Amino acid sequence: MAAIHNGADAIFMGVPGFNARGRSYDFQIEEVKEIIDTCHLYGVKVNLAFNILIFQNELHKAVETLEKILPLKPDAFIVQDLGLVRMIRQMAPHQRVHASTQMSISNAEAIQWLDDLGIQRFVLARENSIKEIQAIKQNTSKEIEVFVHGALCVSYSGQCFTSEGIGGRSANRGQCAQSCRFNYEMHVDGEKRDLNGKSFLVSPQDLCGINEVPSLLEAGVDCFKIEGRLKTPEYVATAARSFDEAITTAQKNHILTNPILLKKQMATAFSRGFYSGWFHGVNHQELVEGTFSAHRGFEFGKISRVNGNSLEVEITEENVAQGLKADFIKAGDGVLWVYNDRNGQSVEKGGFVFAVKTLNPRRFELEFSRDIAMDGLFLGARVFYNHDKDLKKDVALSVEDKQRKKRVPVFIRAEASLGQPLKVEYSDGKNTVTAYSENVCEAAKSKGLNSLDLREELFSLMGSPFRGEGFSCELDNATPLFLPHRQIKELRQQLVKELTDLRIQNGRTPEIGSAAQMGSWIEGKKTSARKASGVKLNLLLREKAQVEDVANAIKAGTLSTESLNLVILDFEFGLDFEPSLNLLREQGLKTAIATTRILKPNEHRNIKHLLNLNPDAILARNLGAVQYLQANAYQGQILGDFSLNVTNHLTAQYLLDKGLSSLCLGYDLNHLQVSELIQAGQADHFEVTAYQYMPSFHMEHCVFAAFLSKGSSFKDCGKPCEKHQVKLKDQFGNWHQIKPDQECRNTMFNATSQSAARFIKEWESLGLGYIRYEALKERETELIAKIQGHLDFINGKKDLESLIKDLGNVESYGLSESHFQREKEYQSRKK
Repeated sequence: MAAIHNGADAIFMGVPGFNARGRSYDFQIEEVKEIIDTCHLYGVKVNLAFNILIFQNELHKAVETLEKILPLKPDAFIVQDLGLVRMIRQMAPHQRVHASTQMSISNAEAIQWLDDLGIQRFVLARENSIKEIQAIKQNTSKEIEVFVHGALCVSYSGQCFTSEGIGGRSANRGQCAQSCRFNYEMHVDGEKRDLNGKSFLVSPQDLCGINEVPSLLEAGVDCFKIEGRLKTPEYVATAARSFDEAITTAQKNHILTNPILLKKQMATAFSRGFYSGWFHGVNHQELVEGTFSAHRGFEFGKISRVNGNSLEVEITEENVAQGLKADFIKAGDGVLWVYNDRNGQSVEKGGFVFAVKTLNPRRFELEFSRDIAMDGLFLGARVFYNHDKDLKKDVALSVEDKQRKKRVPVFIRAEASLGQPLKVEYSDGKNTVTAYSENVCEAAKSKGLNSLDLREELFSLMGSPFRGEGFSCELDNATPLFLPHRQIKELRQQLVKELTDLRIQNGRTPEIGSAAQMGSWIEGKKTSARKASGVKLNLLLREKAQVEDVANAIKAGTLSTESLNLVILDFEFGLDFEPSLNLLREQGLKTAIATTRILKPNEHRNIKHLLNLNPDAILARNLGAVQYLQANAYQGQILGDFSLNVTNHLTAQYLLDKGLSSLCLGYDLNHLQVSELIQAGQADHFEVTAYQYMPSFHMEHCVFAAFLSKGSSFKDCGKPCEKHQVKLKDQFGNWHQIKPDQECRNTMFNATSQSAARFIKEWESLGLGYIRYEALKERETELIAKIQGHLDFINGKKDLESLIKDLGNVESYGLSESHFQREKEYQSRKK
């Protein structure tokens, strides 16, 4: 209701049982109907977030959910899983589908490649800048939606596996453990780096793009999206009305007055600090503040003097420049200040303001109750406004006050003539309802019907969702007309009800395929044929030195190539690709090169480089890369990586049918789910990563530049990534290596290696084509021993227990089966 009555044009909410809201209340179907009906009554659309990966054994359950929800007429589904898009298209061909930001769409090529799925709108990755958004929009006719406000994930959505690696809580399943908000220590080349109190190294400030609204409109953005998960009505209301005002103002080519006051109100509702995110490109010095990761409110000044029971505060230059004055705080409001205690530790303290005394336009004195002890240490502290005593009441009034609630404009027409019933029409611009009075109009003995009285009665809509906007009236002027007033009132009530029902009905009920039909369709897409040719090993290496280790071991005879299918090169820097390819080709090895995980507009130089090198195969990590390779007639094999998030046979079939040669299955699957998918799909084209350090975060944010330089981007950071090794130590004592890619994006790798060795033989018996060994930091003897151990195992020369023992003996932090051993879906505690 806060969204409806404060300017939102649409709301989005989770599909029961299938949404990325694992920690929040799950709606029941009856509640979904009530919400959709209420929103449609007020002309607000409802987009249902079906934005998680669908596992093989959930496909039929997803159909059952669709069968219940499609008749409720949601305006769109927001979907991550390509297989689910296919299901919705099959079941309800005319249903609108929006691609979730979880699809990691950051380029126009991916949108073009998915054109055959009929997706009408794409929610772009949050990391796209305004220039990139404009470039994408110029190359597609699809609608574009972008996030403009709320929490930022440090990792690309759909590419975060931290929670999965830590405890089987998949971010692709709505169960994010918010690992980006943890404390981390930074260790550079083996030594702990003092970061002056900054420990929240990968916790971005919240996004607030209200100043960017005009530029985003100019870039062609069709819809602005506000993140609202687990937030209060106050947050929803302040964000909705602030952006509604900003959009309306920009559309009129006017300048928004005092956006700082809108920011203040929104930040009071919730803020980890506001920043423009990636709208202006990367700025590694400003995105992550680093000293806190929770709500503090609106930062407005510093303490300039400490008195007996009061604090003098001076507004910062930046806030003064944006129009903030010292009259915005009232008695009863709450503030928080952050200072260093006697041990140099950052401490928060706060309280409710007892009285306010303005000293000058940018300086005021705040008096507190005497139970808050004042301390000289407060001098210079940062001050945040975090409680507006009137906000909760104001938001309640926006929903409850008849004068402030949203009301739908209606146009009313009345006709009356002697001997005919009174005819009245109500129209909302889309629906028109007509009614006639019970009695006919008679000749009046005194004063007859007149347009003013009719208008007043027919406009008496205060208790309804409507308001009179226009009125026309045709009365027979020859004879004054009489009709009982009660009948005019009854006409109004009847028409209000009919118009209400029509708006809730929202058009015809769509044609929907039955669950039985869909079940047959799903089963019919499975693959029954199985090739038992034996599983082969794909080897992924991350630096040239590892390639040299492998080549030398093959020459020396300490590494066999039996059952070694291909070697994949995934280097930080592209210069080493060509010599590495040559080394491997000399040993007769088939070789692939991996693309970057993200492709943005104007980032084609790397993929062009791969085309010029012409390897045997290219490992595509995003759909834009697939489209580019196919459009440029690449003749080698295109392999789909784990980042394409394949978790069911419908997704797998779609990708394989469109030209991919193999697919590395998604990292959200446990060993049972992998088995189910292998049995349903083209198993000989499937690959499972059997050994790796899981790539947890994949970030636009560069830890190297942020904390080892003063540079904002690769242009001025001095490239510390070329000189230093960086590890982050989390609050549980785990070490995570950070590695950059060729576009300076960082990947944080899980501290503990994981192995699927225990399940390989079962998968092989079901027809699995490939397993993958991913090296991270291993070198020389350790590297070769691990590779040869896997080859010996799949060739029957080493038993399972020996392999696990050998792997465990060389691991610094132990060996885990991680998500493979998770046999129960994580169940969060619902409110």
